[in-house]
Amino acid sequence: MPVIKSVRGKSPIIPKDCFIAENATVVGEVTMGNQCSVWFSAVVRGDVNFIKMGNKVNIQDGAVIHGTYQKSATTIGNNVSIGHNALVHGCTIHDHVLIGMGSIIMDGCLVESNSIIAAGAVVTKNTIVKSGSIYAGVPAKKVKDISKELISEEINRIADAYIKYSSWFKE
Repeated sequence: MPVIKSVRGKSPIIPKDCFIAENATVVGEVTMGNQCSVWFSAVVRGDVNFIKMGNKVNIQDGAVIHGTYQKSATTIGNNVSIGHNALVHGCTIHDHVLIGMGSIIMDGCLVESNSIIAAGAVVTKNTIVKSGSIYAGVPAKKVKDISKELISEEINRIADAYIKYSSWFKE
């Protein structure tokens, strides 16, 4: 069974159509939208500040979602994929975003809609990733504009695929 628990009187709100893997952890002030998934060994820790997710958000294996006490909550829009072992901390992620495997998004960052953060990128504190951008590197910098094909072929495809994958575990 996943670890789902209240902290400081705040309990996770998880719609029935969400998938939470057996060894995932979701604690505290966490609000999830519809069709979300939290995969194996992922941690969504709303103990020090709130975490709010839109619809069709997938938190892949080993990822950590957290905030900073009394400073930075974490807000994630709709149709967002957070790759394996990524760290999303005290930031805002808008709709239709792909956060690559092993990447780090630091406090105060804003990742606008239709953007990709490449695998292994480190988006440093208070960075604004403009809509339609691909950021890569350490520290992450804009490497190019995103194409309409990448939005549909990568961002939307991955978000939709994780809804399908989670259905396999509900059978």
